[in-house]
Amino acid sequence: MRVKLSLLSLLLITLLVLSGCGYIVLPECWEEATRKASGAGWSAVATEINEVAGGLRIMLTLRNHTGDWSAMQATPGKPATLTVGGKSVNCDTVQVSSGGHRLAPGFQMRGFTGGTKSAPETQLVYVECQGATLAPGAKLAINYTYVTGQYNYYEPEANQATGVMEVNLDEVATGLTYPIAEVPKDLIQKPDVEIVALNKVVLTLTGVTRDEKSVRFSWKTSNPGAYPTYVHIGNPPVIGADGIIYGLYETPDLASVPISPAGGSTEWTTETAVPPDVKGLYILLSVESGKQRLYANYAIDISQY
Repeated sequence: MRVKLSLLSLLLITLLVLSGCGYIVLPECWEEATRKASGAGWSAVATEINEVAGGLRIMLTLRNHTGDWSAMQATPGKPATLTVGGKSVNCDTVQVSSGGHRLAPGFQMRGFTGGTKSAPETQLVYVECQGATLAPGAKLAINYTYVTGQYNYYEPEANQATGVMEVNLDEVATGLTYPIAEVPKDLIQKPDVEIVALNKVVLTLTGVTRDEKSVRFSWKTSNPGAYPTYVHIGNPPVIGADGIIYGLYETPDLASVPISPAGGSTEWTTETAVPPDVKGLYILLSVESGKQRLYANYAIDISQY
């Protein structure tokens, strides 16, 4: 039995090396190692509780505890439940999700860009409970679904799970630091990181510029192979020190990219609308890797910009 285990361990190590994890693609190795690490799901804390016409509005911050990149949303069609003094009230307005985006493990957020391309708007995370009042011992329960790991265009709901977030309303959190709460080692990448993408094409971020409306990213791919290759990265969103994910969600393959010629390179730009006063930015980057329409995730620190 010991011999079999040793051979198996050797085989796994060999596969990791051959797959490219020994290069500079630390997040991919880290993702594979932590894919089964947690299962703790997501949590929420109340940051503000206000009276609104006929009830309460509870502002929330969400935190990814899964140990992997993850997207979540409140279970569609199911109200949240507020329990006060032994009685329960259904809360039908449940604006609780990551906006479709996969958030890095250990990151926390309080809103995202919603609406449409022609009319984007900031959507904060909250629950409204009509006919409710607040009293000591109040608790809020939210049913939700979430996915973890890499995004697979052909299996978008792979690694899906469900959970219930329970929020103690006696404890209202203040002074939270966004977007990082607690992050695993080697997750955060520097702006000059070289990322091995599909067909061993190397992706780099070559520049970041800001104006009063947006952040513009300059990208470059270098293709060492004998065949031209497309490497899709979508239009990467960012999250900043205000806890908002900026950039309307769409699947990464929808944004057009130039082809990376065989033995050559290509450059292009993407742009994300971000208010000029938002600092401490991180790119939540999805890169087509391994095989077509399979996307690895990277958190790139651009807080210097």
